[in-house]
Amino acid sequence: MGQGGRAVIPTIGGRRLAGQKYRSRPGAYAILMRARRILLTEQTAPEPDIQLPGGGIDPGESPRTALAREVFEETGYSCIVGPRLGAFRRFVWMPEYAIHAEKICHIYLAQPGLRRGPPLEPGHRAFWASPVEAMKTLGNPGDRRFLRDAVRHHL
Repeated sequence: MGQGGRAVIPTIGGRRLAGQKYRSRPGAYAILMRARRILLTEQTAPEPDIQLPGGGIDPGESPRTALAREVFEETGYSCIVGPRLGAFRRFVWMPEYAIHAEKICHIYLAQPGLRRGPPLEPGHRAFWASPVEAMKTLGNPGDRRFLRDAVRHHL
């Protein structure tokens, strides 16, 4: 616990640069498992990156609603959002928004539903990977840590 009895969200990955101002960017991300495979998304721009599906929580939107929306936009799949596994934060440059961001990443376990079509978001490709492949290709250490723990407890 941090000061005042509040839980501290660990920083995993990018660190805060001294003197740099950051915009808070809360987001929700899913570990989607089916038949011992993990659903991932590849974002090709602005830089290639393999990620857990998910993204930003819009003002007035709940994390679970944002997650279902983002999974659909990035993968074409519907999903049933399950338990929240935890959160981490990382400090990153987001070239698509031209901002330095403190990303607060809330991670959920979710069940993939039906594939309704291709990803709606330009520059995204959804694919299934084994847990080992997913661990090797995920672009940030926070995603990898939560995936490792989820595979240990849920596969």
